[in-house]
Amino acid sequence: MLERITPVYYVYILQSLKTGRLYIGHTDDLARRLGEHNTSRGGKYTRRTGPWKLVYYEQHPARSSAAKRERYLKSTRGSQEKKKLAGS
Repeated sequence: MLERITPVYYVYILQSLKTGRLYIGHTDDLARRLGEHNTSRGGKYTRRTGPWKLVYYEQHPARSSAAKRERYLKSTRGSQEKKKLAGS
């Protein structure tokens, strides 16, 4: 019998080693995405302000819950929690 493999999604917080600023995102492959951010294949913002270090991540069972959590942490209401999670 074949097991059904459930994908895992991650919400992550990066900190710029150049500026100290935080960046939040979500992905299904954390190692690949961190590599992209640090090799200029990430977004425009992360290319300009890297290199980046991973300071926090959490797992989610679905992309929708990861995206919802990312939006919350980026919101005004979630900003204090974001700072606590990142150790800032």
